[in-house]
Amino acid sequence: MATSILTLTYQECSVRYGLGPAALHAFLQAGLLRAAPASETVIVDEPDDLPRLARLHYELDLSPEALDVIMAMRQRLVELQAQLAHERARTRQLENFLRGAGPLEEL
Repeated sequence: MATSILTLTYQECSVRYGLGPAALHAFLQAGLLRAAPASETVIVDEPDDLPRLARLHYELDLSPEALDVIMAMRQRLVELQAQLAHERARTRQLENFLRGAGPLEEL
């Protein structure tokens, strides 16, 4: 799975997502975002993370610490879904092999 990394200025974050400097600083301190080399710039590892953080922060009024827990749980859920898809593919392959429909391949 390929990842995209975005570098956004505080101004872009404010215009696009309604996040002010105080919220961005709190996200940086909580480790939810990374500071970019340029001043007042953040690095977003996953493009969907920043809108998700903004929505959770404003709609549910969650603290950066709570957001960190939610984002970690979401990441774990995504990983588990990928593992489940792999195991389902492996199960289908084994079922086909047992029916004599094809060889076993390394997944």
